[in-house]
Amino acid sequence: MIVRTVLLAIMLAWALQGQAQPMPADADRMQQRIDALAAGAVDPAGGISRLAYSDADIAGRELVMEWMRGLGLEVRIDAAGNIFGRRAGTGPDLPPILFGSHIDSVPNGGRYDGPAGVVAALEAIELLDAGDTATRHPLEVVVFAAEEAGLLGAKAFAGILDSSALDETVQAGMTVAEGMARIGGRPDALAEAAAAPGEYRAYVELHIEQGAILFEDGIDIGVVQGIVGIDWWDVIVEGVANHGGTTPMNRRYDALVTAAKFVLAVERIASGMPGRQVATVGRIRAFPGAPNVVPGRVEASLEIRDLDSERILEVFGHVRTQARKLAAADGTTIAFRKSPIHEVPAETDPRLQDIIEAAARRRGYSSLRMPSGAGHDAQAVAHLAPIGMIFVPSRNGISHAPEEFTSSDDLARGAEVLLDSVLAIDAAVW
Repeated sequence: MIVRTVLLAIMLAWALQGQAQPMPADADRMQQRIDALAAGAVDPAGGISRLAYSDADIAGRELVMEWMRGLGLEVRIDAAGNIFGRRAGTGPDLPPILFGSHIDSVPNGGRYDGPAGVVAALEAIELLDAGDTATRHPLEVVVFAAEEAGLLGAKAFAGILDSSALDETVQAGMTVAEGMARIGGRPDALAEAAAAPGEYRAYVELHIEQGAILFEDGIDIGVVQGIVGIDWWDVIVEGVANHGGTTPMNRRYDALVTAAKFVLAVERIASGMPGRQVATVGRIRAFPGAPNVVPGRVEASLEIRDLDSERILEVFGHVRTQARKLAAADGTTIAFRKSPIHEVPAETDPRLQDIIEAAARRRGYSSLRMPSGAGHDAQAVAHLAPIGMIFVPSRNGISHAPEEFTSSDDLARGAEVLLDSVLAIDAAVW
């Protein structure tokens, strides 16, 4: 570990040897870009609605491409609608270093989820140009399309998007194929969007944390260890529907009572085990749903997330065992049906974790290694290149809501760590 730390320090020193002092990011410039993107997608409810493939998405993409061209980047759109802005390197045959994020949003969401990573990537290019700093590897700033619609652009780039997804309807009211065509993609040639393993040196994504750990603990930078896997189950509790007024309490087989105990058991099991796994019952519905009828059936959901697939199954095993005990005691039954939702955990590259941590340390910023509990484009890109992720604080941990906020100073710190990380990757030999 000591040897690796020393080597990283040497790489950073070599990569930044032309700078007497680390170059500071322009927090005001970054905030202006965040605000300019937001201005074109204000929702009447107060948040940001830049749904994938919508008119607001198209306008935001045009603005980003205008910024890219203003920085002298060579801009292209691939068959999936992903935007790439390329800065040449002194070794044109070397694989490019990719960094960026997405700009599409959830309905009435926030202005930082996605755009923060794109704006930070552009700021890194600004700083390289200001310092007249050349890199060996070409650099590419990417804006992945339709992240909030299911990582569609990133999955196409990684070659793992099922063609059947093209017929699905997105929230903007069109099929994925129609949406891709609207933003300049070519859904009939989707395979051309797929990069080959080894074609890119690495991918680094800056993102707001979307949680409260960094904000509450006063930590500047999150060094992401990996993106959690996700598994869903449909949960069906069967009891006996009966009249709510004439059925004595001791003769009821109430499916909702069992379901309520199940929800509490899920919380108790997930929080009582060591580790950072999380489990959620986010949907529940009782049938027949009348105020004066004992519920005879409940349909619910169960979601479990962790960086380790085996841990997810372990948590589920404990939940299922306890659920069946609860049902047997209540005279009901409980069954689990696996949902198609299944996201495999994506670990970030240990070398990139070290590089990001060393970059933060060099700038004098505090850092914490942590998992990402949310999905990101990097999760798909991990199929073809080493990935690294940088988190910056989210005020009060709020995301996907109008109140989502990351300060411009936090954005600037993240952009500086991103820049230094890219330069260290450029200098590294592996």
